[in-house]
Amino acid sequence: MEYKVEISTTLLPFLLEQTSKKRSELKNLLKFQCIYVDGHIQTHYAYPLKKGQIVSIEKKKDALPFPILYEDKELIVIDKPCGLLSEATTKESQKTAYAIVKKYLTSKNENIFLVHRLDQYTSGILMFVKSKKLYDILTHHWNQYVKTRGYIAIVEGKMSKPSGTIDNYLAESKTQNVYITSKQNGKRAITHYRVIRSCPKWSMLEVYLDTGRKNQIRVHLSSLHHPIVGDDKYHSTSNPLKRLGLHAHEFMFIHPLTKKEMRFVSPTPQSFEKLFKKR
Repeated sequence: MEYKVEISTTLLPFLLEQTSKKRSELKNLLKFQCIYVDGHIQTHYAYPLKKGQIVSIEKKKDALPFPILYEDKELIVIDKPCGLLSEATTKESQKTAYAIVKKYLTSKNENIFLVHRLDQYTSGILMFVKSKKLYDILTHHWNQYVKTRGYIAIVEGKMSKPSGTIDNYLAESKTQNVYITSKQNGKRAITHYRVIRSCPKWSMLEVYLDTGRKNQIRVHLSSLHHPIVGDDKYHSTSNPLKRLGLHAHEFMFIHPLTKKEMRFVSPTPQSFEKLFKKR
């Protein structure tokens, strides 16, 4: 089914008005990539629509075992599930996001290059590029082009401040534990956070990075005595989600070749939201 946009609005209200489907049903269609705007998959319910655009609902073809948030000739953006490695390790080379996406792209005679990573137990937005030229530019000038890296974190306890910035230096031990250290011995790490929801046991934070050090968010929030739930490596004592409570929900960069602003959003996992529903 196709629907033409007559006045500027946002995606979910438009679909509610144009179809007989319930809000929950439409959100599932968005989540499973069945909604297209002008031929491109859209998964964000608040995606802005302009007059003249065509919105369609189509049955999804299962190209990958996880959602593709965006794909064109130069890049592919996926919604990585919790527990899946971004790339190969000495112990595992096949069950990784890189290997799975590579197999998919190789079938279309396309290349793949990994430009950033997510921890194994962090879910959310992970981008690959398809050209060596774009890979070289982004890896050598990452901070110049990447403008937003946003996460949703569930932490233990109720935060004492509604927002804040953590600015210090991190280093990694021989046992692969990241810790706060001095300027002389570490690399600078800057994390901004704000509280979205809270209850006596947990808080939901929106977190943005100025730097991208290994385990940065996990170490920084633990240093405030509010570790991410499920993160026993960094002193969490609870695991209500049965997983690490960290999700990469927003990524925005300026395309080095087209100069176009490209923004991707991944919905907050439902299990995160359920923690704060009134019982």
